Amino acid sequence: MIGHLSGKLIEKQPSRIIIEAGGVGYEVFVPLSTFYTLGEIGSHVELKIYTSVREDAIQLFGFSTARDRELYLKLISVQGIGARSGISLLSGMSSDEIISAITSGDIARLTTIPGVGKKTAERMIVELRDKLSSFAVVPIDGQPITSDKSSAYDDALSALLNLGYQKQAAERALKQAAASTTDSDLSVILRDALRLLSKG
Repeated sequence: MIGHLSGKLIEKQPSRIIIEAGGVGYEVFVPLSTFYTLGEIGSHVELKIYTSVREDAIQLFGFSTARDRELYLKLISVQGIGARSGISLLSGMSSDEIISAITSGDIARLTTIPGVGKKTAERMIVELRDKLSSFAVVPIDGQPITSDKSSAYDDALSALLNLGYQKQAAERALKQAAASTTDSDLSVILRDALRLLSKG
């Protein structure tokens, strides 16, 4: 099993990247929290990896910190949360927000994430509340991704649609986010849009 991967970043999108290591290009699915920390194409990257092995596929899921990987493993231990939906959870809300929502029993907050219904939120709280009490809530700093605003908007819209948000709602949130900042960083626009979407 692959538990750690380091190499050259040769392709990146909000939901997946390709890392070249030893002449092999590894496709790795990443949450937005990890995507925010990536450098430019050609830069060196190191990720903590979870390897998902199924009958029909072997997939790699990457995280910039061991803490995010540990939280991810706890999330996918809950019935109804698979390897890909675990990534969506960490993309729809920061690690600290997820931990806070689960430990405080905030079902309404958890159900703002696409794909998380009331029953899944309840299971997350029941199964993980005690297990997450040891997680310290710490700020997570991300390195912004430089992009022109138009390109950042398109990439952000694609990421939100892949996360399961409706196109109309995603576009509305992105327009509000773009209008409220002069920043063209994809990470800033995505974060602001997700904050607006989580408020409903």
